[in-house]
Amino acid sequence: MPRPARDSRVEGGLPLTALAPGQSGEVVCVHPGAPLRQRLLDLGLVPGTRVDVLFSSPLGDPVAYRVRGAVVALRAAVARWVTVRRYS
Repeated sequence: MPRPARDSRVEGGLPLTALAPGQSGEVVCVHPGAPLRQRLLDLGLVPGTRVDVLFSSPLGDPVAYRVRGAVVALRAAVARWVTVRRYS
């Protein structure tokens, strides 16, 4: 699976996979070339949405996220296509 190119237009943006359990961020974008892009948007991962990292599975993948009140589990191969801005 291809990796997302670093988007220089998103200042301070990092992949969703960079957030650890207990951290939160705001979705900046879902990269246009992302596999399952429409599915991620349908799940509520649209710009401006808060995402809370809840916990990871025992082996570390997938990770559970709270998105708009729902708990969503995403594998790292998919979550890396979502760019977020970490809340301080």
